[in-house]
Amino acid sequence: MKEPFEKYIADLQNSICQSIEQMDGNEKFKEDVWQREGGGGGVTRVISNGIIFEKGGVNRSAVFGEVTPALAAQLKTSGASFFATGISLVIHPVNPMVPTVHANFRYFELYDQQKNKIDGWFGGGADLTPYYLFEEDAVHFHQTFKSACDRFDPSFYPTFKLQCDNYFNNTHRGHERRGVGGIFYDYLRPNTSHDENFFFEFSKACGDSFVKAYLPIVERRKNLTFTDEQRKWQELRRGRYVEFNLIHDRGTIFGLKSNGRTESILMSLPPRVRFEYDDKPVAGSKEEELIRVLKNPREWV
Repeated sequence: MKEPFEKYIADLQNSICQSIEQMDGNEKFKEDVWQREGGGGGVTRVISNGIIFEKGGVNRSAVFGEVTPALAAQLKTSGASFFATGISLVIHPVNPMVPTVHANFRYFELYDQQKNKIDGWFGGGADLTPYYLFEEDAVHFHQTFKSACDRFDPSFYPTFKLQCDNYFNNTHRGHERRGVGGIFYDYLRPNTSHDENFFFEFSKACGDSFVKAYLPIVERRKNLTFTDEQRKWQELRRGRYVEFNLIHDRGTIFGLKSNGRTESILMSLPPRVRFEYDDKPVAGSKEEELIRVLKNPREWV
């Protein structure tokens, strides 16, 4: 499974980057090929200062090495070594009417002291982080991924939607979700109902849904006008994005604990962020409406 998954994410990285570049129409991704000390490496692609996209990163990697004590504690495993490959992307727009988006799709293997595979699983998902709520955008995003899930198992979407709401959750902010969610799944292993290839095909269906889920939303919102105050609100909300990634995100923690490449791990952070003491939106405003939804996740489809 390692080789076909690696090939798939390389193709997916190419197709997503091409689609983002075409939508922006001005900037191109810059590529950075890197090697990891300890085993493996990856390809980081970053777009900056575009007409539509202020910053975006689409990374793929395939890393391997020993399971350190810190990594063993995080993974709750007694495995001796690991292999991990995946794609991770975050796109931050210029216009606050366009949402930020995140997605990742990954595959992980564990080995014993004799290099025998003792475990393997798939994980991934995608979630939408709007600064101003347009309900039809949330519906479109969720419906796209629900359609992908339903091709495999009708229980997948409601299960993974709930897991997404619970995972991308700034619990230290009164259970304020990072955005309006999407799907999130982890530890999908072969079982009595589904083999490894089933979950591989499912992961591909989700990965192939990303462009269809996000870019139509960008097309609808990219030319809307906005004010300096709305840009300020965008930067305040980006601060919450930073808080989640640095405090709670498993991918960030795994990358740092496995001696990953810091620049690529922190690629997801937005370029302009604002933190203000005890900031609260005006009662009855669009900003307050967003916070209400983030604290009370909806069923969008």
